[in-house]
Amino acid sequence: MRTIEIDTTQNVTIQYELAGAGERVIAYIIDISIIGACMFALLMFVGFSANSQVYTYVMYLVMAPLFIFYSLVSEWWLNGQSIGKKLMRLKVIRLTGKEPSLSDYLLRWCFRLVDIYFSLGAIASIMINSTQQAQRLGDLVANTIVVRLKPRHILELKDILKINTRNEYTPVYMQVTQLHESDLLVVKKTLERYNNFPNSAHANAIVLLCDIMSKKLKLAETPKDRVVFLKTLINDFVVLTR
Repeated sequence: MRTIEIDTTQNVTIQYELAGAGERVIAYIIDISIIGACMFALLMFVGFSANSQVYTYVMYLVMAPLFIFYSLVSEWWLNGQSIGKKLMRLKVIRLTGKEPSLSDYLLRWCFRLVDIYFSLGAIASIMINSTQQAQRLGDLVANTIVVRLKPRHILELKDILKINTRNEYTPVYMQVTQLHESDLLVVKKTLERYNNFPNSAHANAIVLLCDIMSKKLKLAETPKDRVVFLKTLINDFVVLTR
């Protein structure tokens, strides 16, 4: 699972999971299937009431533009999601975290010729699997990425209960039982993100969370070693609620 962190203009760090090649291929297959179904339905409709000249007009004026411009129009119209991407819960965004502009979508679309059509998807697959931010050529040129809107891994209570504790462990904060499971999930997730990405934004999140937990537990003051404090809360909660 590859992730990327984006600092917004409001100095808020957002972590996204990058979409893998397999997910993007499935989204593409869904889109191609939709295009194919539309073309088949159109041909069946025209076939009952038209001659060869009408077929030609339909082919060049309707079907060809549908196939060529589908991805460009759908991603622009649906804010970074074709129908396939929407069903797969994927989305195109800029590396800055902002919504791509029409020119960004246009650049991505132009490079589909190389990424997908001329190479039968080989170049796109190689680039997505080998680049740090899972970008095909079109993404590199347009400064965009494709992210998952729904994380693969969602923390649950069982994740907390997997924490190793000693039988002789003595809880420090007995009042931790006043907290809810959701509170401890937030603590665990914040610690994980701080450990994986120890930047200033996550350090500030640790400080803020410690202050909140201290108030909830009605402590006289917030412990100086905030990371140890949060880890202790998790261990105490596990031992006291098992």
